[in-house]
Amino acid sequence: MNEADSWLLRYEQNHADLANPVVYWASVPLVVVGTVGILWYLPVPAEFYEISPLLNWGSAFLMAATIYYFIISVSIAIGMLPFMLGLASLQIWLTESGFPALGVSVGLLVSGSVGLALGRRGAGGIKAILQDLQLMMIGPAWLLSVLYRRFGIPF
Repeated sequence: MNEADSWLLRYEQNHADLANPVVYWASVPLVVVGTVGILWYLPVPAEFYEISPLLNWGSAFLMAATIYYFIISVSIAIGMLPFMLGLASLQIWLTESGFPALGVSVGLLVSGSVGLALGRRGAGGIKAILQDLQLMMIGPAWLLSVLYRRFGIPF
């Protein structure tokens, strides 16, 4: 079993008994978007800005996650690229908009966490939700793997 299969199998086993899978599926991306948004707005060293005005903790996290996806599975990584680029684009747009970007990100993280709890209702409690947060970047890849299986795309 390769590393991608191992991570995805572990994630799937922890999510086999969801009370409301639709709410859970919707909540996983919200948690990721909210977390990346919060990381995006953390103060960065001046050296980051000298390298690129787009380099911050959120963009560094997205780059590291993308590299990790390529390490565990090239097809998963290619499938995740639109999500990752969309997430970065959303954060850039949010920064330039008049919206309170940090407040929006906190709101998305909180609403996504509530959705995780509702989707899991009675299935593992707070410990399971904390584990979901720990495996946050495996969640979107797992959702993609479910779609890949449905359409017969190897990963």
